[in-house]
Amino acid sequence: MTRPDLARLSVKRIYEPRSETDGARILVDRLWPRGIAKSAIDVWLKDLAPSDDLRRQFHGRPDRWDEFRAAYAAELGGTKAQAALDILGQRLAQGPVTLLYAARDEDHNNAIALKLWLEIAK
Repeated sequence: MTRPDLARLSVKRIYEPRSETDGARILVDRLWPRGIAKSAIDVWLKDLAPSDDLRRQFHGRPDRWDEFRAAYAAELGGTKAQAALDILGQRLAQGPVTLLYAARDEDHNNAIALKLWLEIAK
């Protein structure tokens, strides 16, 4: 992935209302969130989501945040994740992007971990 302009990247819970500043709304969860219409997102990049095993290990365990981020970073090196990262980079080159997630924890979720990983990788 080319180095994106991360100033254009934001994170938001999918259940929050759409705003004018969202830009492209990209869902980065493996599972489709309950009660959400397909029109609520522009792209679903499930290959940027943690694996089901990693998601299950971490779910509801903010005390394992650092461990989760390290394991998730390793998964982001995979072929499918790299292809999804290319799509994300293309969207960022076109304008603002909002990464969407469904988790209740607004501080410890895969979208936050992805944004932090992108900032470090830059």
